[in-house]
Amino acid sequence: MTATNDKPVRDLLDFYAEAGVDALVGEKPVDRFAATETPMPPPHMAQSGRPAPALAARAREATLAPPPPDEAAMVARDRAKSAKTLDELRAILEKFEGCALKASATQLVFADGNPAARLMFVGEAPGRDEDIEGLPFVGRSGKLLDRMLAAIGLDRTSVYIANIVPWRPPGNRTPTPQESQICLPFILRQIELADPDILVCLGGPSAQALLGIKEGITKTRGRWFTFDTGKREIRAMPTFHPAFLLRSPLQKRFAWRDFLAIKKAHDQG
Repeated sequence: MTATNDKPVRDLLDFYAEAGVDALVGEKPVDRFAATETPMPPPHMAQSGRPAPALAARAREATLAPPPPDEAAMVARDRAKSAKTLDELRAILEKFEGCALKASATQLVFADGNPAARLMFVGEAPGRDEDIEGLPFVGRSGKLLDRMLAAIGLDRTSVYIANIVPWRPPGNRTPTPQESQICLPFILRQIELADPDILVCLGGPSAQALLGIKEGITKTRGRWFTFDTGKREIRAMPTFHPAFLLRSPLQKRFAWRDFLAIKKAHDQG
């Protein structure tokens, strides 16, 4: 294939990677139920042909399906409340098996920035780049967020950044309401432990989950709301998600107004 014909193929592969495709499928179907030779038992099998007890227990845990959403949400609330520090909360999330997204994600995407900052940003869920690096807002939308912060004299050392859902949904799809509800107790506890003075909800799903807003982001962006951290009430503002601004650049002027208002509130202390 000549160099001039490579670009369409590379573009297609980039599209597949961005969509979450990470496995190849053969051209011919394979009958997985067809009779095959019985494989030799692996070294860890006991003479009886059964796995050693510890390995068998691990195998059972690995194949267990996540609990029903209502049960998982109750477990999430109990475990989130038990966290006394952000480090403890992260460790609890690392072990939490109640959200099915964990099984398809590469790793937990907990937070970035300064947890002692007065200003906290919360988005919806990680994307492909965030899933790879384990940090929120590091892809194209993250670079735009960095530029927006720089425009008001801030950077990641002066803000704290997280998401409602800490695991990437397959193909960057929108988290289901059940997935968001299961993860909600953790982000609420994360906000409570960080205890910022100002909370910025990036995008409509974040604003709806954290502020209980029913209207769309276009109607609510730029307005101040009250958020109860669990310790006190703080000011909160919804604004457009950077990913939306990349798709709709004409809306950047409204986001700029929001960030000027956020800067003013931040500087006033």
